[in-house]
Amino acid sequence: MALFGGFRSRPAAATTARDLFERLRSRYFQVVPGLRFLGGVVLTVAMVALAVVLELPVAAAAAFTVILLIVAHLTLRSPAGMAVVTVVACWLAASVPLGDLYPHPHYQGLLLAALALPVAAVALRLSGYAPWRTALLALLAAGAATAALAPPLPAAGVAPGWLAALAVLGYRWDRARRTVSAEAYDTGWVQEQSSPRGDAMTLPGRPPPDRGRRDGDAAGVPAATQSAYDQRAAAESAAEPAEEAPRPSVTEALAELEAMVGLAPVKRQVRAIAASIEAAHLRAAAGVPTEKPMRHFVFVGPPGTGKTSVARVLAKIFYAFGLLPTPGMVEVHRGDLVGEYLGATAIKTGQVVDSALGGVLFIDEAYGLVNAAEGQPDRFGNEAVQTLLKRAEDDRDNLVIILAGYEAQMAAFLDSNPGLASRFGTRVHFPSYSPEELLRIAEYHTGLRDDRLDEEARRRLAARFAELERRGIVDELGNGRFVRSLTETAARARDVRVVGAAAGRTPSAEELVTLRAEDVESAFAEATERYRGYAETPTLAEALAELEEMIGLAPVKRQVREIAAQLQVARLRQEQGLVTRPPTRHFVFTGPPGTGKTTVARVLGRIFAALGLLARPAVVEAQRADLVGDHLGSTALKTNKVVDSALGGVLFIDEAYALSNAGYSGGDAFGAEAVQTLLKRAEDDRDRLVVVLAGYEADMERFLASNPGLASRFDARVDFPSYGPDELLRIAQLIAAQGGDEWEERALDDLALVFQRAVGFGRIDELGNGRFARTLYEKACACRALRAAGLGHAATPADLTVLTAEDVRAAFAELAHRLG
Repeated sequence: MALFGGFRSRPAAATTARDLFERLRSRYFQVVPGLRFLGGVVLTVAMVALAVVLELPVAAAAAFTVILLIVAHLTLRSPAGMAVVTVVACWLAASVPLGDLYPHPHYQGLLLAALALPVAAVALRLSGYAPWRTALLALLAAGAATAALAPPLPAAGVAPGWLAALAVLGYRWDRARRTVSAEAYDTGWVQEQSSPRGDAMTLPGRPPPDRGRRDGDAAGVPAATQSAYDQRAAAESAAEPAEEAPRPSVTEALAELEAMVGLAPVKRQVRAIAASIEAAHLRAAAGVPTEKPMRHFVFVGPPGTGKTSVARVLAKIFYAFGLLPTPGMVEVHRGDLVGEYLGATAIKTGQVVDSALGGVLFIDEAYGLVNAAEGQPDRFGNEAVQTLLKRAEDDRDNLVIILAGYEAQMAAFLDSNPGLASRFGTRVHFPSYSPEELLRIAEYHTGLRDDRLDEEARRRLAARFAELERRGIVDELGNGRFVRSLTETAARARDVRVVGAAAGRTPSAEELVTLRAEDVESAFAEATERYRGYAETPTLAEALAELEEMIGLAPVKRQVREIAAQLQVARLRQEQGLVTRPPTRHFVFTGPPGTGKTTVARVLGRIFAALGLLARPAVVEAQRADLVGDHLGSTALKTNKVVDSALGGVLFIDEAYALSNAGYSGGDAFGAEAVQTLLKRAEDDRDRLVVVLAGYEADMERFLASNPGLASRFDARVDFPSYGPDELLRIAQLIAAQGGDEWEERALDDLALVFQRAVGFGRIDELGNGRFARTLYEKACACRALRAAGLGHAATPADLTVLTAEDVRAAFAELAHRLG
């Protein structure tokens, strides 16, 4: 693929003269303005003294020196502007003989001279063409038209000259506005670029000296740009003549991209970008004025998916096409851009951009620049964004900026400022790696160290990666970054194993380079240890088996099985590319206390985690006091904090109806704030959070009716029935068995009578259902402890573990007042 107007060498004399001029400019503007003025005064005095000695006119010598100094200063500050002034001066001189062609030469000559003003103004505003060249062409056209038409058509006056000049300016304005001329591609650089004053100059292989100048930079040359220029010039002068390293071709850069594992859609998009640049090159080579195909990018996707590596490949592609003078890339985060006080951020961001000029600026986690906390705008981040937007536009011909981060956060970041979406219009989506791709990455990193995986280790890794995908936590662990860490940890585990097993003998070369299954398992356990709840995630069968082991709750079990089946079918439909309705993720559990609502919420979390819909099966339990703050505004912060702690798992809010407390005369503003925050987070984080609202049936009905958003977002309802006497008896037996105790037969008969009485009187809900069975067991254990303590060392194992009828009766006597 041909270079896009490659940076062909200019004549040696021209290059040397231009470099000397730029060195002179940089040295001149490094001098403090006051010293420059003092130097001018000293030079003027010296010239006056010389005129006195040589008996020349003193006033003329002083005036000549001052004019010369002013011209030199303006030439160094704005070479393009002075070139235009020179062209205008020549035109003013030429307007005198041209005016003599008319019957009224003085009148017509003044009108011709006045043409210089609009021509110079328009020429300095055109981008893509040298202003002096535009002014010269327009005035030459005006002069030619005047010379040709003034003798035969004197009545037309200066109109032909003005029209000819305006026609040239109009053509150039139409064709060159925001474009780069074809000859610019031929030389590989644009001599004058889009500064309102036309004084910004771009050198081949060097950043523009004045483009980085900010307001108030009296030196005229940014320190970072000048430092980079001086270092490069010093390196070039010190280096011995040697063969230049070959410029990487576009084919080589694309081959590097193709060698990366996975990322098929990214590769396809980068190839399309390269093709569009090549097409622009062909149009420019054909002489068609073409917009320089520079652009800024947004990379979105989870961590560890190769965004930085692809950015480096893009830098090489732009460099290979000749669009950038260097393939270098500068990587930064928020901390590199934001200053410690207002005003410092613009300076710090400007310095970072200056250091990246001529290459690629890669800003990772760019959404961190909009970090609104406690409802306050991020003024420091906003200052950095505004500076970036200005420099992205001003330096678009000499810089590519890439903003990278997670998709959801980057979407919100781009929406926060209209300028971001318009200037960063090319979005590249990075997908997560599949288990097969993760295995290939593991083999690649292993090969880099000349290690290898044995067959069992490969099978174990493949199974582990499949498990990560099933549980949907590949992104949270870090994709390729996690795999690299895993292989490094496995290598350390191998070294420990080999050295420990050597026992005085020298390990073989095969042992020293082979990773076995136990090394992989040890590394996997260490790498996932930091991940909360990883080890507890069961399979779907295990989660459903846990549900079936619960006593009673037949309608609840049936409904939970239906939910699990719906989730399975939704996943199967999605895998086959069928239209899939998002699964229900938020639930309302209604029923009396002690009927297993919290336990079923844990089972539900394990089902979601087993299907990969949640990262972990953890359940965070909360009540009104955990969500509501001490003053308005603090409730949202407190509720958000609780929701953040539950992300990736289940948030279980018991007695949720307490968030709508009708007892307050002015309305429950605190509870309403908590509800509104919950509703927003339930919607925003529905892909990584399950929320369960629990409470009594009547109270929950009233609560759901208090806010229309509650009923629409929490549309899945699970009703928990009260326990019957037989179920309560089984619960008491199960609790005792879990505690290493047992009930004697007579005690079970008494328990059955107690439970029948509680249910028959309709008081079991008030007593707490399963909690009542646990309370009765704990009271009976306390009574047995008193009895066994009296026996002392004579107590047998049966005395210490068997709960008797007397223990049950004593326990019931303590609780009888609750039955009335």
